Amino acid sequence: VALAGVASAFTPSQNAPRGTALSVNLQDLPGATMPVKGFDPLGLATLGSESTLAWFRAAELKHSRVAMLATTGYLVQAAGVHFPGMLSSNVSFESLSAMKPFDAWDAVPDLGKAQIYFTIFFAELVTETQGTHYTKGGDMPTIVFPPVNFAPSDPEKMKIQQSRELNNGRLAMIAIMSFVAAANVPGSVPLLIGNPMF
Repeated sequence: VALAGVASAFTPSQNAPRGTALSVNLQDLPGATMPVKGFDPLGLATLGSESTLAWFRAAELKHSRVAMLATTGYLVQAAGVHFPGMLSSNVSFESLSAMKPFDAWDAVPDLGKAQIYFTIFFAELVTETQGTHYTKGGDMPTIVFPPVNFAPSDPEKMKIQQSRELNNGRLAMIAIMSFVAAANVPGSVPLLIGNPMF
């Protein structure tokens, strides 16, 4: 019964327009910037209704933010920066910083990984259940921890900041995919060949 309220956040709106005609001009959305303004070779932006487009945009925004954090975390870990002290009774932060980032993740105790997964789940639950859902006309997901708001009051400046966030996130998605490829397939990323962290 308690999950019924959560599940309703993921059900399609009964009022959502059916069909593929969107009343939104895709060129006016944040992130539609040069050099590839409106890049959508598969036509995903016109697939479904405005609710579908809102879901795609929220997914891109969330994945962008996660990729920016992952890229930053990978680079910080690769540089050997670490917290002082112990992560658990037998694993120190210093020992983790001496490992490659994926090896360090493998060395994290299972309870530590469970805490990380729970925090991610909780943040996702909070963003998906507060107020009117974005697929039903509500606001796009916001940062949960901490609830920081750097948004300017001017709508034009806000659109510029949103475009910057999306474009930086797109680059971060490419970066973290490159890091993963270089760590798992030797020689797959020529610029990272010979780097000891891959």
